[in-house]
Formats: sequence, structure tokens, C-alpha cells
Amino acid sequence: MASQRSAFRILMNVSFDGALAAVAAVVARWVADPGGGLLHPLWFLGGGAITLLVGGLPFHLSQQYWRFSGVEDLVGVAGSSIVSAALFALVWTVTGYPLPTLTFPIVHALTLATFLGAPRVFYRLTKTRPRRAKTPEVQNVLLVGAGEGADSFLRALAGERRATLRVIGLLALGRNQTGRRMQGRPILGGVSELRRVLDRLGEQDRLPDALVVTEPKLAGSRMAYLLEEAQRQNIPVRQAPRPTELREAGAIELKPVALEDLLNRPQVRLDRDGMARLVRGRRVLVTGAGGTIGSELARQLAALEPAALTILDSGEFALWQIDLELGETHPALPRHPVIADVRDEARIVAAFAAARPELVFHAAALKHVPMVEANPGEGLLTNAGGTRVVVDAAAACGAAATVLISTDKAVNPSSLMGASKRMAEMYCQALDDQARRRGGMRCITVRFGNVLGSTGSVVPLFRRQLARGGPLTVTHPDMQRYFMTVREAVSLVLQASVVGMEEGAPDGGIFVLDMGKPVKIVDLARQMIRLAGLRPDLDVPIHFTGLRPGEKLFEELFHGEEPPMPTGHPGLLMATPRTADAAIVRRAIAEIAAACHAGQVDAAIAVLGSMVPEFQHMTGEPIAQPLRSPA
Repeated sequence: MASQRSAFRILMNVSFDGALAAVAAVVARWVADPGGGLLHPLWFLGGGAITLLVGGLPFHLSQQYWRFSGVEDLVGVAGSSIVSAALFALVWTVTGYPLPTLTFPIVHALTLATFLGAPRVFYRLTKTRPRRAKTPEVQNVLLVGAGEGADSFLRALAGERRATLRVIGLLALGRNQTGRRMQGRPILGGVSELRRVLDRLGEQDRLPDALVVTEPKLAGSRMAYLLEEAQRQNIPVRQAPRPTELREAGAIELKPVALEDLLNRPQVRLDRDGMARLVRGRRVLVTGAGGTIGSELARQLAALEPAALTILDSGEFALWQIDLELGETHPALPRHPVIADVRDEARIVAAFAAARPELVFHAAALKHVPMVEANPGEGLLTNAGGTRVVVDAAAACGAAATVLISTDKAVNPSSLMGASKRMAEMYCQALDDQARRRGGMRCITVRFGNVLGSTGSVVPLFRRQLARGGPLTVTHPDMQRYFMTVREAVSLVLQASVVGMEEGAPDGGIFVLDMGKPVKIVDLARQMIRLAGLRPDLDVPIHFTGLRPGEKLFEELFHGEEPPMPTGHPGLLMATPRTADAAIVRRAIAEIAAACHAGQVDAAIAVLGSMVPEFQHMTGEPIAQPLRSPA
């Protein structure tokens, strides 16, 4: 049935184009020589139609879809017209008849192109013109961006059957486009002039119902300024779909602005070839594979074509989720999901012996500061003892390298979580120093701060609180943290692994991700409220609850005795090594584990304090009223 409809449409095209060509030949004869009269009209009519059908074959003229005619179709029309006019003149001359005028072929080609092109353009415009119902549902929007993204958005909007958006103007990233027009819409100014533009539109009673960001490069401080100015006028800000997501038909769905767009982190050039050399064809194991960092590690590692990927986690549901996802995205990759607790030495040794990993990424840890403070024995056994178990098992099965995922909380730790992770760092540093001198498995440590949206991040908490209507809770007005996206963090972890394996880290040095500038948590809360289209302190209050046990106001990436060193790779720094003897650290971890198993947590913490002398345990700080944040 579909092929019959297609054949019918082609037949209609042939008939209609033939009729137009016949008329065009007669009109061209009259235009070329108005006083000459029309000799042999049937020759003109029949000859015009037949030569077009022949001349249009190379350009697939009869197969054109008029409703979606574009520039390429009009080029085909022009080519068909030129070939047809040349054939017509050739046939007319060969049969012994003189051309009406020497310019007749040119006039004929132009006339034919007009007759064929005009109906196509008119049909396209009538079919794609949106049926704009004059209802309150149609929103007036101001586009932010006047480049390719805005052009694609306007074209998609023109193709909507029932428009829900009406573009009243655009803002360019710079100022040199002001006064020009894009598809009939005026460019009212630059992004930096948003306040002036909105004030002028307000005076004209033409304020937009929303700002729509079409420029993907708009981020950081400029995006924050956009949100502030839009909030001043109580105008929501939305993100346009990517050009690849736009469709000719159907309603355009605007998206909320992503929190990541406010970080303004520059794109780091990564050594993808080096990552492929590191992973391709090797057996890889990831601990904590169900967590935020571990699951993203599994995704990126799977794309690098390892020989096999073992994903290990103590949580069944989280492990099942990432295993299911990898099965859908990389069905040919041999995968081995393993449920195991890194504290269970016998189970870990058996799992590693079965998988025989050549590369191990150790992301398993207890990361929530308050939870580790409330369960200190579990935190110490997992973060310090579990790391020793994993690293020793990896070395025993002949792994080439183990990569430890560490945290900025390990620097001058104030929490048991941070101090336990510092013990893990010390053990890996000591083993790596030993491996560099005597040979054996390399231990690469990578330290970084918070990742947006992770299970340990404040962002999911704020989202839940916003969904309930607030308030948003912040521990302290001056609390600040480093943030980056999980994808970027994991990519840099892989980059650090390449550098550590191919170039080496001096004497157990720790790779530190360049986290940029720290972000105040209260500012993050306000931005999330604005992203929800609400006003901080007015629509949604912010309450300060006081520092929790183990928390400090500022996190650090480097200890005072490990000043940063450049690595020559963007996004990566190196902490000057502070190493200890591997046997001493191993013995201390064993004492901590024994004390925890015996329920003697105070004794375990005492050993921890002796090994990490900079550990200053914080007990928390209450915040007095008022609980509402300052304006």
C-alpha cells in the first residue's frame, strides 16, 4: 500500500511538472519575442513537457517531496531547467526550425525554473506554517543566543503544527549583532545588556513569559547573571533542546537549566588514545561499582573495550542496575557482577583469584561523614581495612595497577571518614613507593572533591527539599565545597591512571584533580531555587542547622607539607609525596581492624590519630536563630 501511494505521488509530480513545463515553454517563447507569434504551439507544449521529463531524470525531479522542499531541491529544479532548456533548443534546431531568438534558451531556463520552483516554495510555506491559535497557551519567549542553536530552534518552531511558543526577539552573546534580524526576529542586544532589554520590554508591556537558552556555550557567571536578572522580573529560564533533538513535527519540549551549567568549568582536553592503550584488551575490576563514581567508571571503562569487566559491590540492587545498563549498551562485553564486601578478606581474595584483574579501580568506601561518625567501626573497617584487603588481593593475583579513589576530606581531616581515607592513601602511597624501587604492582591515588548529584552530595537533598516546597537546609552560612561533574571526575581519574602508568608519580605522589574554585553551599542552594523558577528567601526559605560532627567549613586539596606540582596535563596536579613505611601502615590498619572487631572503637581511633597526626576531630557547631538566611 505504501509503495502504491509513493508511485501515485511520483505520477502526480510527473504530470504536474510536465504541465508546468509545457506552459513555461509557451510563456518563454512569448517573453523572448513578444511580437513574433507562436509557431507550432503543440510542438512547444509537447516539447517543453518531454524535455523536462528527460532533463529532470539526473536530478530525481519527479521524486521530490514538495512538503519538505529545501535548498537541495531548488538546486535540482535549477539543474533540471537548464538541461531541459538546452535539450529543447537542441531538438528545435536539429529538426530544422530556427530558434525564436538567440537568448531563447536562457529565457526558457529562467522561466521554467520559476514555474517549477515557485509552487514548491509556496506549498512548503503553507504546509509548514504553524496554526497559531490565539489562546493564552501560546507563550512569548526571548531566545538567549543568536547562532546555530537559535537558527535550528526557529526552524523547528516554524515546523510545529500547533505553536506553543512565540519568539519576540533574541539576545546575542556579544554586542555586534544588535539590530540585525534572524528569520524575521530582531536581535535586541547582548546577554550583558539583559537588564536594559528587559526594562525596555517591560515599559512596552512586552515582557517575555520565559527566557530560552539556545547557546550551549553559555555557562558559569554569565548563566548566573541571566538567572538573577530573570528572577528580578519573575521570568523563568529554560534550556532549548539540542539541535539534534529538535524535530520538524511535534511540540518543542523546553528543559530546565542544568545545575552543571553554573560551574563554568573549561573543557579539558583528554588523552583518549592513552586511555584506550591502558584499558583495551585488559581484564578490569571496579569495586563500589554500584555507586555514583563506580558506576560511571564502569560505563567509561566498558567503552574502552576491556577484555572483561568485573563489577563488584556489596549492594545487590545498585549492582543489578549497572549490570543491566552495561548489558544494554555493551552486549558483547564479558561482564562479571560480583556481590562482595571489601571487608570480607576471604571473599575478596576468591573473587580476585577468579577474575584475575590486570587493572583495579577501588571506589568502594563509606563516604557520608555523619554516617561514619555515627558508625565509626564500620567506616574504619571499610575505608582503611577494606582498601588494604583490595590492594593486597590485587597484588596477589598479579594486577599491573590499582587506582584508589580518594577525597579532599583526607587533607587535614576533621572527620573519621576523612582520616580513614587518609590511611588508605598512606597505604597505597607506601606500596607505590615500594613498587617503584623494587618492582611490582603500581598504586595510583587520585584525590578530588564533591561530584554533583552523587549519593554523598548535597544536591539530591536540596532537590528533595524543593519538591516538598522547602525549606532548604544548610549547615553554616560560610560552608563551601569543591564541585565537578561525575563524568568529568571519572574522565580525569582515567587520565591520571594513564599518566601514572606511563610517566609515573614520583615516590608515591597523589594525583589531585583541578577542582577550580570552591562554591558556597548557600549560594548553591539559592541557585537551585532560582533554577526551579522560585525566589530564594521569599518563595523558599533557607535554614541553617549547624555543623554536624566531623564537618569543617572549608575542604582542602593539599596538605601544608605536600605543595602542588604541575603534571603537564590539563586538569591534573600532583601532591608532593608524604610517604610512610608500608609495613608500619599495614600493621596499624591491622590494629585498627582488630580493635573495631573487638568493639574497642576508642582504641581504634587512638591508633588512627597516631598515624594521622593532623587529624582534628570536630564535634559539630550549633547555629542559633534566626534560621532564615540573610537576603
